[in-house]
Amino acid sequence: MKAAVCRRYGSPDAVTVEEVPTLSPRDDEILVRVRAATVGVVDGLARSGSPFYARTHFGLRRPRFPVLGSDFAGVVESAGRSVTRFGVGDAVFGTVAPRFGAHAEYVCLSESGAVAPVPADVSFAEAAALADATALYFLRDKAGVRPGQAVLINGASGAVGAAAVQLAVHFGAVVTGVCSGPHAGLVRKLGAESVIDYTRTDFTRAGRRYDVIFDVAGKNSFLRCRGALRPGGVYLTTAPSPAIMVQMPWTARFGRTRAVVAFAGLRAAASKREDLLVLRDLVSKSALTAVIGARYSLERIAEAHARVDAGHKKGNIVVTMA
Repeated sequence: MKAAVCRRYGSPDAVTVEEVPTLSPRDDEILVRVRAATVGVVDGLARSGSPFYARTHFGLRRPRFPVLGSDFAGVVESAGRSVTRFGVGDAVFGTVAPRFGAHAEYVCLSESGAVAPVPADVSFAEAAALADATALYFLRDKAGVRPGQAVLINGASGAVGAAAVQLAVHFGAVVTGVCSGPHAGLVRKLGAESVIDYTRTDFTRAGRRYDVIFDVAGKNSFLRCRGALRPGGVYLTTAPSPAIMVQMPWTARFGRTRAVVAFAGLRAAASKREDLLVLRDLVSKSALTAVIGARYSLERIAEAHARVDAGHKKGNIVVTMA
């Protein structure tokens, strides 16, 4: 089978398409013929090996996972003899995180893994873009967003940010999105009541306060944002740092506001599978839609990595298989 392989840390050119052995499912596994997969920030980190501390998971001297990619959508090609949940020909979407391997023509995973039927009337590219439940986990489980709360999403036009805007609106929050000017229209279309162009305005000094600040972009810090939080407010970030690892337990016990960092990809597969079913239901209710900024063929995956590295992307970057 063809796969995008990265055997050394480096720039996007470190990823090349090669022929690798086709996978065989174990008794409890399904073999999925991948039709689409996303290329995200984590793939860029795993390819570059930067920041250096990330290599504790990705591999110290060289990539531990030569085939990257976590979120995918495709068709069940074959199934192990003990599999009962899926059958050959079923359209599925899901994630193999914290492992990788989805940037290939086939991927194997347990039938009890983070995999679910593709939502009705959704393309494989859209399904792959919907497979990341990070925004749902942060807003529902870590912040407990409630109707009427003021929620700010920093990085609102990106993959996780676009989902976060829609989910916060669904939860009944009044949403402010922060993005660059060219993407303001998209963020408003997703449901944000107001949009801040970060190239013109620093939201931490604009005088408004929020119940939740979700720093998807990871460009700020709790110390910079705490003045923009209401009493009891929560600062959420996907970017780990030594500072927030100290601030999180401290503010949980003593603070008027809280700092929270979490690792959605490290959760148990059963939890992620339940979230996929929630997202699937929201799609059926038209409360959530996929946002795709660019599509590339597998042969052009180095270009997809370069697009992610450039930053300021709109929605998801998707790689489609022949």
